Amino acid sequence: MPNSTIAVIGAGTMGAGIAQVAASCGLDVLLIDTAHETLRHAIDRISHSLQRMVKKGVLPDGEADHIPRRINSGTELSAARNADFVIEAVFEDESVKRQLWERLDTICLPEAFFATNTSSISITQLASATRVPERFIGLHFFNPVPVMKLVEVIRGCRTSQATTDAALELVKKLQKTPVEVHDYPGFVSNRVLMPMINEAIFAVYEGVATPQAVDEIFRLGMAHPMGPLALADLIGLDVCLNIMEVLQRGFGDPKYRPCPLLRQMVAAKKLGQKTGEGFHKY
Repeated sequence: MPNSTIAVIGAGTMGAGIAQVAASCGLDVLLIDTAHETLRHAIDRISHSLQRMVKKGVLPDGEADHIPRRINSGTELSAARNADFVIEAVFEDESVKRQLWERLDTICLPEAFFATNTSSISITQLASATRVPERFIGLHFFNPVPVMKLVEVIRGCRTSQATTDAALELVKKLQKTPVEVHDYPGFVSNRVLMPMINEAIFAVYEGVATPQAVDEIFRLGMAHPMGPLALADLIGLDVCLNIMEVLQRGFGDPKYRPCPLLRQMVAAKKLGQKTGEGFHKY
């Protein structure tokens, strides 16, 4: 594992965070995204994150300059052809992910391990887009990746023990804590978290309380570091809606019905922090 090359596909918030952590742990990283602008923002985000760590005294000054040199970026998927471990971190949409994995399956080494950073989509379903489902696994990192220690490790129906062992080794190498869960919609984290966020949105929709009041109740009454609506803004309301739809389709249970207000806000492009406005303004 010390000499492994990690390809991270998708240079958004999660992909950039995974790339930063891998490079910080001494791994060579290929960060790939189809958009040059997204890659540029990702590299800037990584540099700013490392500088904040220096200011906090948790990273030596020289390392903040050295770590980014382990990250090579590009817009062509073919750059991943020699990677030992490929981690996909693109938008939470099953069709987008499947199309990407179909392409990667024809590019990457036959002995490469495949991992998706999905937060809710079936690992078995995504693995079926490749010819090597036994080498496919779910690694659900949490935002912000450099700070959060947990990684949900999800085996698909055909994931081999060798792939699971390699994934657990990688997660530990990244100085994260792996927790194994089974392949059901939302896994554990989002199966519990998203219905709570959705119910908080219903409380606003039904006029029970303002977004500020809902969040204050959770912060002061339940000792949450942030309220569920502020957390939804951090995650992205579009992502929250996608996950709720995965839960509703996967379980066929009306209790997972997305709140109409959530749908309305996504349609209005009020997606949270990334657009400057969600349940709060930024």
